[in-house]
Amino acid sequence: MFHHSSKLQYEVRVDNPDPVFAKYLQQAIGGVEGEIRVAMQYFFQAMGARGDARFRDMLMMTATEELSHIEFLGHAVALNLEKAPLSQQEAAAQDSVVGAIMGGMNPRHVLSSGLSAMPVNANGVPFDMSHVYASGNIAADMLANAMAESSGRVLASRLYNMTDDAGMKDMLSFLIARDTMHQQQWLAVIEELGGIEAALPIPNSTPEAHEATEHSYYFLNTSLDEPTPQGVWTNGGPTMDGRSTYTAREKVEPLGQKPDLGKARPGSGAQKEQI
Repeated sequence: MFHHSSKLQYEVRVDNPDPVFAKYLQQAIGGVEGEIRVAMQYFFQAMGARGDARFRDMLMMTATEELSHIEFLGHAVALNLEKAPLSQQEAAAQDSVVGAIMGGMNPRHVLSSGLSAMPVNANGVPFDMSHVYASGNIAADMLANAMAESSGRVLASRLYNMTDDAGMKDMLSFLIARDTMHQQQWLAVIEELGGIEAALPIPNSTPEAHEATEHSYYFLNTSLDEPTPQGVWTNGGPTMDGRSTYTAREKVEPLGQKPDLGKARPGSGAQKEQI
């Protein structure tokens, strides 16, 4: 069950409506870095969460918060479209700057939504849920969530730098702050699970007998003309999961056979020469 307040989670104020910025804000709603993505990701992770009930509750509460972000971003889009010209004649009757704004706005904000937000990205492409990750593995999902919040915070920071509107900057500063918390809380779950060393490798429930461990911890240099990049992952130190040490192989030696499927089967539609 969900409940809804008539008031937005955070104040949305637009001092100078900008239809082009409304188009940019659509990325924060329906882009791969946007709020529809994380709301649905956390929602489906919550529905599939097994084990410690705290994590399910945490996911569901945050999914619901992300729905509230969709709501106030949608209101921000609508407010930015309030003075958008509805025709070429209307645009031409105003100054050249307004005409240029109409040229850069999303025409579907006039043609499809009546000057309101849509479940699309900044290019007008609908969000198709293909970037919703809910694996049923709590550690894998938490790392995916931290990445999602990181890319969302990058987007909010870019949007902040793209506007001079004080109201939009204030709203985006709130989103940046909430993305900070959400990054922290997902990584805190990893700590609750014993830290990154205990969580890795994911899934940590896979028996070691199922893994060809001689291939688990070496870095492969697959370049023909570049040396192995030196770092923690090649320096012979302990691996992140504490199970081994990092090594590097400067030359890749193929371990498999040359792929050859042999003759085609009669009736397969191949040429006579293949059969």
